[in-house]
Amino acid sequence: MENLNDNVDINRAWENIKENIITSAKESLGLCELKQHKPWVDERYLRLLDQRNEAKMQWLHDSNQSNTLIYTVQNVKLADISGKKEGISEY
Repeated sequence: MENLNDNVDINRAWENIKENIITSAKESLGLCELKQHKPWVDERYLRLLDQRNEAKMQWLHDSNQSNTLIYTVQNVKLADISGKKEGISEY
């Protein structure tokens, strides 16, 4: 039973230390802002990225000719839209 109490005390002490570190960091450094997306990342780009990722997972699961083609097409679409949005006309 004494061992159980030691574990509880250790966990409580760790939580206390962790809270103090977090509080001190927030007070001295301030809250960190989340990284913003690049200005050209929009809903259409994120949708194409999701579609490309789904196609990749299908291709990894079963790398038949059809899945390879679908993944390649999705990859080209994503590269095309990201190049245009970044201001790259030809590459």
